[in-house]
Amino acid sequence: MQQIGIKEIRDNLADALNRVAYAGERVVLARRGKGVAALVSMDDLDLLEKLEDEADVRDAKRVLAEMKRKGQKGTPLSAVKKRLGMK
Repeated sequence: MQQIGIKEIRDNLADALNRVAYAGERVVLARRGKGVAALVSMDDLDLLEKLEDEADVRDAKRVLAEMKRKGQKGTPLSAVKKRLGMK
């Protein structure tokens, strides 16, 4: 992983993008020496999103199990959409 200053990235964006896209590198964009953002490959982004989705499913299952244990019932999606003015 390489860290590049914001000012430097302006002059070297094409090179940084090529390293990320074709070499699989990760580039951290830094301001005053502190990382503020990162350039990652689409494969890395896909993996991050998959991990987030899996965590969301685990959390939802945990909440549903807790509600079931307490004898609570959830609100149907159709009722939530209606309450929010969605179709």
